[in-house]
Amino acid sequence: MARSVTRNTITPRMLGLAAGVCLTATAVAGCAGGDSGSGAVVSGGTFTMAMDSDPGNLDPQASAASDLYQLSYLAYDTLLSTDSSGKVQSQLATAWQDNGTTVTLTLHKGITCADGSAFTAQTAADNIDYVADPKNNSPFGGVFLPAGTKATADAAAGAVTLTLPAPAPFILNGLAGVPMVCAKGMANRKLLATGTDGTGPYQLTQAVASDHYTYSQHTGYAWGPNGATGSVKGLPAQITVKIVPNETTAANLLLSGQLNAAPILGPDEQRLASSKLFSADVPALFGEMWFNQAASRAGADEQVRLALTEALDLGEIEKVLTSNRGEPGTTLSATAPVACPGNSVTKALPAHDLTKAKATLDADGWTAGTDGIRSKNGRQLALTLVYNTKAGSAGSAAADLAQQQWTQLGAKVTLSGQDDTAATNTLFSTGNWDIAWEPVNVSSPDQLVPFFSGPAPAAGDNFAHIDDTAYTAAVAEADKTQGAAGCGQWLAAEAHLISAADVIPFANTVEKVFGSGARFTVVGELLPTSIRMLSGS
Repeated sequence: MARSVTRNTITPRMLGLAAGVCLTATAVAGCAGGDSGSGAVVSGGTFTMAMDSDPGNLDPQASAASDLYQLSYLAYDTLLSTDSSGKVQSQLATAWQDNGTTVTLTLHKGITCADGSAFTAQTAADNIDYVADPKNNSPFGGVFLPAGTKATADAAAGAVTLTLPAPAPFILNGLAGVPMVCAKGMANRKLLATGTDGTGPYQLTQAVASDHYTYSQHTGYAWGPNGATGSVKGLPAQITVKIVPNETTAANLLLSGQLNAAPILGPDEQRLASSKLFSADVPALFGEMWFNQAASRAGADEQVRLALTEALDLGEIEKVLTSNRGEPGTTLSATAPVACPGNSVTKALPAHDLTKAKATLDADGWTAGTDGIRSKNGRQLALTLVYNTKAGSAGSAAADLAQQQWTQLGAKVTLSGQDDTAATNTLFSTGNWDIAWEPVNVSSPDQLVPFFSGPAPAAGDNFAHIDDTAYTAAVAEADKTQGAAGCGQWLAAEAHLISAADVIPFANTVEKVFGSGARFTVVGELLPTSIRMLSGS
């Protein structure tokens, strides 16, 4: 894949700055038991779900922040979809062929936008060209689509052909993550900031910023994931998304029946589980540590990064962060359906050894002062840790524990808890950070390349300023092999990053989206075509 970048997720661009239904942009899946209300499946009514923050600009191709990505699923389709096992399935396209540097997709006949206008192969091509053009700063360019990809339309055949600058091993998976905009919105992006113009199962009909968004069903919808339609019994007539910043409030609204769905990550999870509510499981990378390697930062020194990592008891920190419900990290691409399962972490992870960490800094010229804080060339080892407040009190406790352990090393660490918006601004705009705990959740390893190499913001996604030649060389080799056959090389590339303490995944968890009065499936995001309303709730 041509490695150039753009986003947020990470917003920009972080495919999962954290702890939402999926924080990034990509796929998570699963369903678990429990009751969500008695009675039969019934059509109509309103399905009400909670999000913890307002996404702001609604342009689906301008940000991959988790809240906006979820909203985009309601009103926009992708060319392809993936199921919970990672199998590529139809959506707007009913047939596809990947020939390495060209991908041809044949569109479903009769696709219409919510306003009744036709969605054509040319519109699909325009979307691809827009997202893949670096000047448009779409978060999906360079992540889901190789930068420089070009598209052409065959109107007679109803097909669009993508020409890639180089083979992209997981291009079909990537196409399942890029929302398609209709022609009116493509011509006037301002329309997308506060409205929708898509082919999806629902369209935005009411927006009250920081309060709620209401979507109404798209009449005649018949081209959803794997052939899903809008005529299936049990679909709601409307979907209302309420902004509920407080998780305990969201849990109470679920129990009282005023919400049909909400992601719950903290202590309220146990309370809801005991109430026998339905839930969908969302495996995710939850604890991931980055070091700012910009030239002026201490993290630019590999020995500092290694010592800071060695000083931490990551197993204990993982237990605190996940309230003892998680497990150690295994790969950098941990969001189901995982394209490359395996373990790139265990053997590569610098082991916890405070004595060794101190010796590493001693050899690197960092000496302790009378106050115990180390310095080198007149500069103290004073660092700022940014951690995401979505983790709640457990996140704060884990950060406190890390601070204590770094103090024993001789590092003065200031804690800075930030929400998604603030953290994104810090990582991608101000750059005023030294260590960050921000999980970037994706399902295939190629989607992470822009975060580990290439230009830094604002020109790219490499917010940690990583320049690891071993990783870059390993990626070049992995890129030569299509799909899962190259997974061994991709996992080896990840191991280079971890052994050099460029990035440290230290906690996985299974988040839950609870449901009341309805059932649904989560594959990356809550799928609107999977919702089934239940009577008697």
